[in-house]
Amino acid sequence: MTSTPDTAAFEPEQSTPINEPRLWADKGWTARVIKNQDDDGWAVEMILDGEPEPALVGPWTMGRDKKNPKPLDAFAFSTLVKTASEVRRRHEQHQHAMLHKKLVVDTASGRITVSFDIVPDEDDPYALLGAEDEAGEQLAQVRVGPEFRFNLANASAWIEDEFRRPGD
Repeated sequence: MTSTPDTAAFEPEQSTPINEPRLWADKGWTARVIKNQDDDGWAVEMILDGEPEPALVGPWTMGRDKKNPKPLDAFAFSTLVKTASEVRRRHEQHQHAMLHKKLVVDTASGRITVSFDIVPDEDDPYALLGAEDEAGEQLAQVRVGPEFRFNLANASAWIEDEFRRPGD
């Protein structure tokens, strides 16, 4: 498969491992030792293939000569991959938590779980406000603006208003 300039940035750069003192690439990750922009030291960046930004950037150890960076090795690369993967996983969990929230509201007819799911569309972002009973049956779902304040008071008011779209 040949790369066009438009797709080249999204394709993995290397399919074979690279094991150089300042550059390691394997299993979809690239570790690159770079000059630290903030001081005289060195940093290492971990980039997942196809991603435009590093998943992790951190300080890197100086070598014995106190001028050059310590060379990358298999153990360091493995540790960096594990750390960068964990950072990505936590970031994804945080993003999911920011976009999908739930509350439980106790009502006279039982517990209702109210959900708030933001759809981050670039042109028309919105959110879906939903309600389920204790059995998991959907009671209602309405589209609201992403700026809707999702809290217990507003969720309770929505239920009391018989699930009418807030603001109508």
